[in-house]
Amino acid sequence: MNPKILILSILLVSAGFSCKQKTAPQASESPQAETVAPAPDYQKMIIAKVWIKPGKEADFINAAKSIIESSNKEEGCLGYMLYQDPYEKTNFIFVEKYKNRAAIDFHFAAPYFSEFGTLIGDWTSQPTDIKIIDIAAEK
Repeated sequence: MNPKILILSILLVSAGFSCKQKTAPQASESPQAETVAPAPDYQKMIIAKVWIKPGKEADFINAAKSIIESSNKEEGCLGYMLYQDPYEKTNFIFVEKYKNRAAIDFHFAAPYFSEFGTLIGDWTSQPTDIKIIDIAAEK
C-alpha cells in the first residue's frame, strides 16, 4: 500500500473518532441550566458628526435648535448639545447623553428626529457619522 494513502487513512479514521456528536440528555440526566447575567444597562453617549454644505450653516443651526429643545425634554435624555468647529465652520458635532439604550431607541423613534433628518438632507455634504458608546465611568 502507498505510504501516503496509509497515513491519510489513519488521519481520517483518527479524526472520525475524535469528533463526537452531541446527543440530547437522557431523562435520567439533568442538563445544567446555563445562567446568563443580563447585560448592564449603562448610560450611553452619542457623538454625531454632521458636515454641512457651505452657506447652509445658519439654516442648519436654526433647524437644530428645535431638535435640541425637543430632545432635552425626553425623559431618558440627560443632555443634548450642538458644537461647531471654529476652524471648519461647516463641521458640526452633536454630543448626546442618555440614561440607557431604551432612551436612545425612544429618541430615534421620535417624529421630530426623522423630520430633522428630512429637513437637513439637502444641506449635508456627506453622510452623518453616528457613534453610540457606553459611558466608561459606570463600568
